[in-house]
Amino acid sequence: MKIIIVGCGKVGHVLTEQLTKEGHDISLIDKDEDKLARVSSNMDVFCVQGNGTSYETQVEAGIKEADLLISVTDSDEINMLCCLIAKKAGNCKTIARVRKPEYDFEVSFLKEELGLSMAINPEMTAAAEMSRLIQYPSALEVENFVKGRVTLIKVAVTKDSPLDGLVIKDMATVAGKHTLVCIVDRDKEITIPNGNFKLQVGDVISLILPVEESNSFFKKMKIKSSPIKSIIIAGGGTTTYYLAKQLQKTGVSVKIIEEDKKRCEELSELLPSAMVINGSCIDKDLLLAEGITETNAMAALTALDEENILLTLFAKKVGKCKTMTKIDKLTFGEVLSDLDMDTVISAKTITAAYIIRYVRAMQNSYGSNVQTLHRLYDGQVEALEFRVSDKAKVIGKSLYELNLRRNLLVCCISRKGKIITPSGQDMLMPGDGVIIVTTNTGLGDIDDILADNKG
Repeated sequence: MKIIIVGCGKVGHVLTEQLTKEGHDISLIDKDEDKLARVSSNMDVFCVQGNGTSYETQVEAGIKEADLLISVTDSDEINMLCCLIAKKAGNCKTIARVRKPEYDFEVSFLKEELGLSMAINPEMTAAAEMSRLIQYPSALEVENFVKGRVTLIKVAVTKDSPLDGLVIKDMATVAGKHTLVCIVDRDKEITIPNGNFKLQVGDVISLILPVEESNSFFKKMKIKSSPIKSIIIAGGGTTTYYLAKQLQKTGVSVKIIEEDKKRCEELSELLPSAMVINGSCIDKDLLLAEGITETNAMAALTALDEENILLTLFAKKVGKCKTMTKIDKLTFGEVLSDLDMDTVISAKTITAAYIIRYVRAMQNSYGSNVQTLHRLYDGQVEALEFRVSDKAKVIGKSLYELNLRRNLLVCCISRKGKIITPSGQDMLMPGDGVIIVTTNTGLGDIDDILADNKG
């Protein structure tokens, strides 16, 4: 596909990198010549220096032939104007990053009036991810499917856990018949396990199960699952606003520490139920005075990655809270994974995953497209939810008979409101929702799970 990306900031760079890897023809527009030079030296993209709101600039980038324009500059207004011009100039699909809270209640109106295919808010999306994690204190990651009815939970196998030494085919007898281990990370080696795989202490695993059975699973596995009642949020940015707003609806006590006095006043008005404290997030005495040792959770959401890491490590040292750490710039994945941090959140990667899901849906030929897409384990694994059309090749044979790709697992089938944990004898039918976990990245259609359907 021919895709134009406007804006070469954090989100634009990640999108350019990932969409280029997926084989798309990318044109990148930005005013900053140095940013474009850095991208073009590492990636095969067509760079255009200029203003994305300029008709001539868009024409130079190829808007007449483009299938999609994605505008992710720092300005919501510029993003929306870029998309409006693109619709008039090339009649392509358009996606805009719209992040200001004041546009929250106007997104539907803006999409309709501007002809946007998607309006995405990175900070709100990141806050929603963290809000889900709050529901599962011991989970490292939580991803939802089937409109929230099925969940994929990442947990660690600890000493004295019933999971230690468990052979995966025996999981149903220990944890429940609808619980399935999909991914195992053992010493940074990722495996899509078969039934004979034996778990051990130190493994990080992802399991899929119905949401209503999650609490029962945590109890059987002796994993702490008591609800989080209090949280300290470091930093008073937009992500903090969205997170606090969501948590207050659930009765969680929220404390926000922010150094800028004017921003504290704004947050106090916007979030009357939260306690907003004016002070430095890295003031050890302040953190201790405000209860960092007793709080159930701590979210480090300042503008500095390094500061967020230090805050998280301090919280883990002095307390036993669940930590969530915003990392946007640092890319030392192997180093970060060795640190004592529960969950790392990156708005740019979450945003990229949402947009890539939409791009893949545009590509598919049968309509059996990607409904949900989550990238896991630093992008090494994808968990996808497909809708099966009546033209799909996978219909009519049992899973055992299908020639499936290696390192791919059919985890769940949703059929007419019923959740099915599939066996080899199950068949896929038109209208089914199907959840796939695989290390084969780039799947865009349900038929792509077949080994003989590789593109």
